[in-house]
Amino acid sequence: MTWGFETDPEYQKDLEWAEELVRTEIEPVDQLVEHAWDVGDPVRNALIRPLQAKVRERNLWACHLGPELGGPGYGQLKLALLNEVLGHTHSGPVVFGNQAPDSGNGEILAHYGTPELKDRYLKPLIENEIASCYSMTEPQGGSDPTAFVTRAIDDGDSWVISGEKWFSSHARFSSFFIVMAVTDPDADRHRRASMFVVPADTPGIEIVRNVGVYGHDEVEGTHAYIRYHDVRIPKDHLLGERGQGFAVAQTRLGGGRIHHAMRTVGLVRESIDMMLERAVSRQSGGGTLADRQLVKTMIADSWIQYQQFRLLVLQTAWKIDRHQDYRKVITDISAVKAAMPKVLSDVVGRAIQLHGSLGISTELPLGTWSAEAHHMALADGATELHQLQVAKQLLRDATPAPGLFPTRHKISLREAAERKLADRLASVDDLVGAE
Repeated sequence: MTWGFETDPEYQKDLEWAEELVRTEIEPVDQLVEHAWDVGDPVRNALIRPLQAKVRERNLWACHLGPELGGPGYGQLKLALLNEVLGHTHSGPVVFGNQAPDSGNGEILAHYGTPELKDRYLKPLIENEIASCYSMTEPQGGSDPTAFVTRAIDDGDSWVISGEKWFSSHARFSSFFIVMAVTDPDADRHRRASMFVVPADTPGIEIVRNVGVYGHDEVEGTHAYIRYHDVRIPKDHLLGERGQGFAVAQTRLGGGRIHHAMRTVGLVRESIDMMLERAVSRQSGGGTLADRQLVKTMIADSWIQYQQFRLLVLQTAWKIDRHQDYRKVITDISAVKAAMPKVLSDVVGRAIQLHGSLGISTELPLGTWSAEAHHMALADGATELHQLQVAKQLLRDATPAPGLFPTRHKISLREAAERKLADRLASVDDLVGAE
């Protein structure tokens, strides 16, 4: 049996190199680039492309991918540690080639795409020459695939897609969309939908509007409300088998949830660093905030939450690497997802409190991070759904008590112990009587 809590020395050097890159080069880029995913922005390309080249030289590009796809194949645990370093940055994931939704879309294409689709989209996506969009959520059904109504009709050598999708992130500068649509409405609820690659320039795609997220300083939102009007795509743009859309989605969602979680760990860590700096800097009542007992309590509670959540995420990433099957880690992934928004909200909330009016201003990132807690409570499935999933998995292995009372009923346990050990107790009685 082996057990350890330390990063191997060589990879620790890589993480320290990444942290230095974040502080000295990526954070300044964040101040000047509006949207790091927009590959058509010349300012973005001038600032980010050179940093991507440095990451490639360090062999840290696209760590979530195996060598056959251009990555080092480091697995989820190493990627989690790297995402912790990148978590508080806007451009960091793009600089390191593991940004959502492109990372998850790439995994789907790698598993289910035809050779032609891989040549056309996967290779340039991995190289960050293009961006992609995951078009799944619907206005009336949220992220529940069993409630989707967007249809894909089999029409000879084509599929024809009609319907509406909501919050399709990065659609306005994506080269292709991955779309989930109902192909068999009368089938079992988890076999009704299929997944498709839809080129962004296909006739019939209407971006009704681009929706922004509060707390983000964007001239134009990047989360599209889309209507698909009889959008015709080739038959081979189906990903996986017909009716396999639910299973295909899980290919990206399991890992994606862990990536979100570890980036959140990075935000939490950065919030604590800001709290510590503020506590020893701010004068109040003849001393610093750090002299106040309540402030110390806020810092201690934040650090404890941070460490507890971080270890849960790392253990889950380790299990994914070990089992190579997201289904075997479904309870852990849902637990991570359910815990994430509260930890972020609690810690960032305390950081805002210590910074006073500056904390709620647009001059610090804390307000944006606070809003991000609400985003994390919705992205890749609502918190409440994951709480139900955790309970469902745990209850599946639970066994009813064999009798009227619980198995830990003290009187019943004592009676059972007396029956089990009656012979030994009798021998003790005999010895006592002989004396």
